[in-house]
Amino acid sequence: MKFSRPVSDVITVRSSCRSYREEPIEAQHRKIIEDILHREETGPFGNVPRFILVASSPGDGDALRGLGTYGFIKNPAAFIVGAVKNNHGHLEDYGYVMEKFILRATDIGIGSCWLGGSFKKSSFADKISPAAGEAVPAVVSLGYGLQNRTLVDSLVRFSAGSKKRKPWEEIFFHGKFSVPLSGIEAGDYAGPLEMLRRAPSASNKQPWRIVRVPEENIYHFFLERSSSYKISLKLIRAADLQRVDMGIGMCHFELTAREQGLRGIWKTTPPENIPVPAGTEYIVTWRGE
Repeated sequence: MKFSRPVSDVITVRSSCRSYREEPIEAQHRKIIEDILHREETGPFGNVPRFILVASSPGDGDALRGLGTYGFIKNPAAFIVGAVKNNHGHLEDYGYVMEKFILRATDIGIGSCWLGGSFKKSSFADKISPAAGEAVPAVVSLGYGLQNRTLVDSLVRFSAGSKKRKPWEEIFFHGKFSVPLSGIEAGDYAGPLEMLRRAPSASNKQPWRIVRVPEENIYHFFLERSSSYKISLKLIRAADLQRVDMGIGMCHFELTAREQGLRGIWKTTPPENIPVPAGTEYIVTWRGE
């Protein structure tokens, strides 16, 4: 994925946009988005989600109405709708690949907002026609954002705590979960970790927890579950968006690392010597060269 500026700049300027100008996406921008959506992108777990770009329609509001604050979207020009087979790591790969497309849209001046829920039986599912065994975990609204946020948009951001980011010492650790990782200790990986910290997440829960192996460029990615979020999953029967969030964070981390010339691969070998807190689960490991 190529960008017109450093990916860290794109990540920094991107924010969830829920209110859009009443105008369609320009033809040149639409072509760029459609071209990247037609590429087969494989996620770190080997899944290949498929995506389409669709213009917004009156029936979309009904599909979003049951998503709580996620449903407060005004005048979207279009949506990216995707489907992915229910395999190991499919939700992480869905978030990883979709976020690449969102960052490219941001790069050309298009606003976006992740909308997670249960879309298997909705107008969005009708547009992509999921096959047996495929999930539609989330869609993304697109459009040209309003220069000034609407009152509803501001209230939604306030309720979600969108401007509040957990500090490094609550997310990144050195050797074990009881020892915070400093930027100095992270060295060249301080940038990729900071861009991960800035990644969007459902209800701004920021579930990623990273443990670095001392003296090595090995980073173990864990998911810290939110008890309130698990309850909401059951109530609205939504996809496990915290796993999608992990994929989004992985995307930010890897894109920034590769742009800085840091090479590495994703592995799924759980560490044996790191005690894992209750409510936390291992996801994947980045092994830097």
